[in-house]
Amino acid sequence: MKKIVVVNASPRLNFNTATLLDNAAKGAEEKGAVIERFDLYRLEKYTGCVSCFGCKKNANKGHCIIKDGLTKVLDSIRESDGLIIGSPNYLSEMSAGFRALYERLIFQNLTYNVENYCCNEKQIPVLFIMTSNAPDTSYVQLVENYKNTFERFIGPTKTLISGNTLQLNDYSKLDWEWTLFDIEAKKKRHEEVFPKECETAFKLGAEMV
Repeated sequence: MKKIVVVNASPRLNFNTATLLDNAAKGAEEKGAVIERFDLYRLEKYTGCVSCFGCKKNANKGHCIIKDGLTKVLDSIRESDGLIIGSPNYLSEMSAGFRALYERLIFQNLTYNVENYCCNEKQIPVLFIMTSNAPDTSYVQLVENYKNTFERFIGPTKTLISGNTLQLNDYSKLDWEWTLFDIEAKKKRHEEVFPKECETAFKLGAEMV
């Protein structure tokens, strides 16, 4: 039985990113996988890489030596058969929680050795999901860059971008009108397109198993 780790790097537990992750997890579960889920913004305090270089010692290869809220996440990913991870895009980048995990996940496997740049001996498939208020095409290259790094240090990676997302269930409760967006178009997209993206996430989760 395969174990799939699902990581929600959004501070919201049940909105766009979390919903797509839930559907991907359901797809994996339908194929018989066991799911272990982490919500990064509900963990004990943690940081990104602190540049201690402890993972560059032979005894610690592939293991971040910092002990904090991310330790169990990193250990679980190392022992898993697949990783499904999702983050919203904040200010043209992934969330701070995502970046902290990403730094420590990747750097622990980087050897700085030309002959063997990665010490990760267990490649696992990755599904990387990004949600964004901007159109779907806005951050294609950014996601591609993450995909390439995941493939170099973790394993074969597939991606899913959900753009022009609905940010709030009820925009009428705002103190002022957000004129930068076509809110009705966002609502329509959420009703018509987002369910199809959920179906895609489900299929990608199933394919991972």
